Amino acid sequence: MDALLNSLNEDEKALVRETGSGGLAGMEEDGLVDLHTRIRRARDKYSKLYRRTASARVEEYGGRGKARPKNVRNARKAEVFEDALARVSWYLARAARRSASALKAERGGAARAGRPAPPRAGVPEAAPRTSQTTARRRPTSADPALSRRHAATRAKGARRQARRDSR
Repeated sequence: MDALLNSLNEDEKALVRETGSGGLAGMEEDGLVDLHTRIRRARDKYSKLYRRTASARVEEYGGRGKARPKNVRNARKAEVFEDALARVSWYLARAARRSASALKAERGGAARAGRPAPPRAGVPEAAPRTSQTTARRRPTSADPALSRRHAATRAKGARRQARRDSR
């Protein structure tokens, strides 16, 4: 791993160093998004470079298996950035969840502030009665096209399931 990190240029090393857990824990969501984008670009660069170089060498070496050892460095660089991207993604998801819950609490507080005061404790108000006591059913239609469509949908689902079961 150290040999691979030594093969990175200074900018790439700095980018990987930024993904250390100490630095990521204190970052804001916007900074994490920016870092995520930069790391994803680096990962995509080396993934594309690896695939293009490998496909170009297949004809020369007569197969992908023989061509792969000549292109290991790009694959490993892509792996390093993939690991870094996973770390940043985890922290970004955590920050996004935190900000979403804060926003939800803020909106809830604003909604409660706009409401009239809840009724005083004492005599509870009677709940309005509903006339319907059973669950609503789908209306049956005399339209034959509708029933054919429903039958076709059920049959299509059965065919899909049979295909999956036969694997």
